[in-house]
Amino acid sequence: MGADTSGRGVIRRAVAGQRRDVVVGSLLGAAHQTGEALVPVLIGLIVDRAVVRPDGGALALWLVVLAVVYAMLSYGFRFGARAGERAAEQAAHRLRLDVVRRVLAPHGGAEAGRPPGALVNVATEDARRVGALNMALTLGIAAVVGVVAGAVLLLRASVPLGLLVLVGAPVLMALGHYLARPLEHRSEAEQERAAHASGVAADLVAGVRVLKGLRAERAAVARYRATSQASRDANVRAARAAALQTGLMLTLTGAFIALVALVGGRLVLSGSIGLGALVSAVGLALFLPGPIAVLAWVGAELAKARASAARIADVLAAPGETTGGTAEPSAPGGAAARTASGPDTPASATTGPETPTTAATPTPGELRLHRLGHGGLHGIDLTVPAGEHLGIVVTDTADAATLLRCLARRCDPDQGRIELDGTPLTELAPAALRSTLLVAEHDAQLFDGTLLDNVTAAAPAGADPHPAMAAAAVDEVAATLPGGTTGGIGERGSSLSGGQRQRVALARALAADRAVLVVHDPTTAVDAATESRIATGIRRARTGRTTVLVTSSPALLAATDRVVLIDGGTVAAEAPHEDLVRDHPVYRSAVLT
Repeated sequence: MGADTSGRGVIRRAVAGQRRDVVVGSLLGAAHQTGEALVPVLIGLIVDRAVVRPDGGALALWLVVLAVVYAMLSYGFRFGARAGERAAEQAAHRLRLDVVRRVLAPHGGAEAGRPPGALVNVATEDARRVGALNMALTLGIAAVVGVVAGAVLLLRASVPLGLLVLVGAPVLMALGHYLARPLEHRSEAEQERAAHASGVAADLVAGVRVLKGLRAERAAVARYRATSQASRDANVRAARAAALQTGLMLTLTGAFIALVALVGGRLVLSGSIGLGALVSAVGLALFLPGPIAVLAWVGAELAKARASAARIADVLAAPGETTGGTAEPSAPGGAAARTASGPDTPASATTGPETPTTAATPTPGELRLHRLGHGGLHGIDLTVPAGEHLGIVVTDTADAATLLRCLARRCDPDQGRIELDGTPLTELAPAALRSTLLVAEHDAQLFDGTLLDNVTAAAPAGADPHPAMAAAAVDEVAATLPGGTTGGIGERGSSLSGGQRQRVALARALAADRAVLVVHDPTTAVDAATESRIATGIRRARTGRTTVLVTSSPALLAATDRVVLIDGGTVAAEAPHEDLVRDHPVYRSAVLT
């Protein structure tokens, strides 16, 4: 994507990127229009040279010339339209890719305030409209050539008629551009309403199970009906504007052609032009409405493209939630080689028989929060040594969400910093950060495809996914599917239960095999027996890897080295799970009730 992300910049890139096909299509289209303009002139010549004064040889010669012209205009239109359509489709495809890249960009921000359905509408319908401008330009340039060719040929037949066309055609084009302005505004409103309706529909489909469980179908239908009606009304207003613009242009064009015919008729009656010239003039007068109507249509397409380009530009220019870094994570032996009992490290960080403390064999994955402050969090100081299995209990769900957003670097903290192996996350290149640290959120989405495809979506190439599947008890899920691990799970895992979807999402996070894994409430819909098995499985699968479990599950917390309690936005306590259950009433209330 270029630096110019304005609506004009979007259109400029869409056209410039397909300039070869646009030029080829315009030249071939111009040949078509020139051929169309030549046909009445040739017929007039045939009338003068082979009909008024009968001449069989001349008639045959001119008929051959006429056939050649017909072949030229036919092939010119065929291949010119092909080039224009190719330019339109390729430009729309590139715009879709630009939108998708922006939505998936590591620094985020494009989805802020836009439901998924609205982004889909931008990436499909708006991209199609902007891409279609290439076809419109191809036909529009050819139409201009047709009008000019018709005027020149009319000038050769009659100077007054030619001058009339040369003066009248630009006036008609200016009127078409002026009349298209209301259509542009209504088209933009139409697309906004359509995008909103798509977003509401996508939300309702995604939450249909919840709606049925709450028996809220009527409220959901009423909401979508109101949204759909608003979209329909905007569409009707845009259609009315388009119909008015088209109707007025056809009326003005018809009046202009009638004026040309009237002037031509008076010239014939005065003897200024002959019979052949009259036939040519009448034919050209009938030909001219075509390219002029095309120019009016191009104006309408330009109005729609400008409205859609502005919407695409809004997505492309959306500010990121974070600023990018360029550094790579520190190699093992740097920050990770420090002892965990430094001046900023809580003493309890080194407790527990399974906590790695030997500096001689350092491993990557030390995570450190230094005076972290964002949202409801205040002054969070926490060091997670490489390889530790840590539990975090947050009494406020909003604070938990904020912590996860900061760890995933979906936002940068207002105060303090987060370091990975001694390097602040703000200095790390997004791709490098994602390849080292993975935050698996509670509402992780599954994809349409097989069970195995979902588990291995982020796994290293050639890695064996079965240990991760066993750790997350996904082997039990596979046993319930007709095709086992190769069985389909439906869109968003629709064929699975809530607990099964959670297990598949957890297996995907484990199979990714990142140096640091942060998991949020991975077993809220899983039965107690399976949850206990999963707790043991996570511990075994993540041996030697830094693992942070943000959860209130006693089974998962009991398998950790230590647990940190965040209450009121600050670290209230940290100790092994059993000690906190025995000694801390807030922790006991958060975990056991």
